[in-house]
Amino acid sequence: MSELPDRVLVLGLARSGRAAALALARRGVTVVAVDRSTELDVSELAGAGVELRLGIESERLLEGAGLLVKSPGVPAEAALVRAAHKRRTPVWSEVELASRLFPNPLVGVTGTNGKTTTTELLGAIFRAAGRKVEVAGNVGRAICDLDGELDADSWIVCELSSFQLEDIERLRLRIAVLLNLEPDHLDRHGSLEAYRDAKLRIFENQLEGDVAVLPRGFSEVPGHARRVEFDAQDPLPAEPLIPGEHNRENAAAATQAARAAGIAEEAIAEALRTFPGVPHRLEPVAEIAGVRYVNDSKATNTAAARKAIAAYSGPLHIILGGRGKGESFDGLAGELSTHEARAYLIGETAKEIAGALERASVAFEYSGTLEQAVATAAGNAKPGEIVLLAPACASFDQFENFEQRGEAFRSCVATLAARA
Repeated sequence: MSELPDRVLVLGLARSGRAAALALARRGVTVVAVDRSTELDVSELAGAGVELRLGIESERLLEGAGLLVKSPGVPAEAALVRAAHKRRTPVWSEVELASRLFPNPLVGVTGTNGKTTTTELLGAIFRAAGRKVEVAGNVGRAICDLDGELDADSWIVCELSSFQLEDIERLRLRIAVLLNLEPDHLDRHGSLEAYRDAKLRIFENQLEGDVAVLPRGFSEVPGHARRVEFDAQDPLPAEPLIPGEHNRENAAAATQAARAAGIAEEAIAEALRTFPGVPHRLEPVAEIAGVRYVNDSKATNTAAARKAIAAYSGPLHIILGGRGKGESFDGLAGELSTHEARAYLIGETAKEIAGALERASVAFEYSGTLEQAVATAAGNAKPGEIVLLAPACASFDQFENFEQRGEAFRSCVATLAARA
């Protein structure tokens, strides 16, 4: 495209950075790809002619670059990002780049919790209606990874994180969905206000013909879109298959977004009745000797964990802990105090969570590792009770990501089943 500079620096070579680098290289752009790790497999990038600079983050790399594409995992305080801003070199997220490369209409979903479920549900609704759609963004594939695969009339439904939205410039969503806003990623954004500001950027480039889907009663947002609201108590074309009031709220948001895209009620109803949910979100793993095991590894903040707890009425054995995000655990402990619950604590935040549980008179014990927590909870749980992984924390102290943590939970449960 004519608006792309001849030379672009791509910072961070995880999923979105790789996709951005390859999409740019296909268009004849000179791409310099940078990552502080020297252990990456970059053979595909090298084969595409990308210049690789591993373990090097010198400001000199910006010389001659007309753009820096920043992966969402790279903080704004990174030296190369600060240097780019100082030089007035534009800094885009991979999502911003994709919006320049593809003319397809975009539906964006953001919020603290429920993004992946709602995004995948919207994809299912589009497919039920016979509409061409791709699901990408912060879930599954990077948007730039769709390069060369998109039909001109395909919609893209994309999950958008605050880390992606903080580096947009002209990204326009035909339909933009905000599910909720709770404290999260305060360790990265510094304050709830900064986190909120990043999330609300999803609306800022919308035009009068676009639609902003918001929780009922939410305050004014940027942009010029027509406002549509939703609530967990809204009448729906069908009741969703996935459990929990929070998932009914996700379904209400998806329903309004689908209606805004012109999808018929019958297709929405079919998807709501059949959509099974996504892995690591209140995912039933097994029932062993009458005890149910549920994987909600994606509950990486206290608000998500509280919603998981609220989805069940029976006695709970809940596994909590990991790497904190700057949140208080007192509200979570208060929620558990209204249930018959026992907590099993793992990871870096175990002592901090223990303090909150003690103040709320919730029973707990230190487990240290996920394997020990599952084994102990299984030994304590009685038929009819639930062992729930809903950590309320990030996974990076003991795992690469929440998916790996969820897989480890499944593996532990499979071992229990084999012994039963």
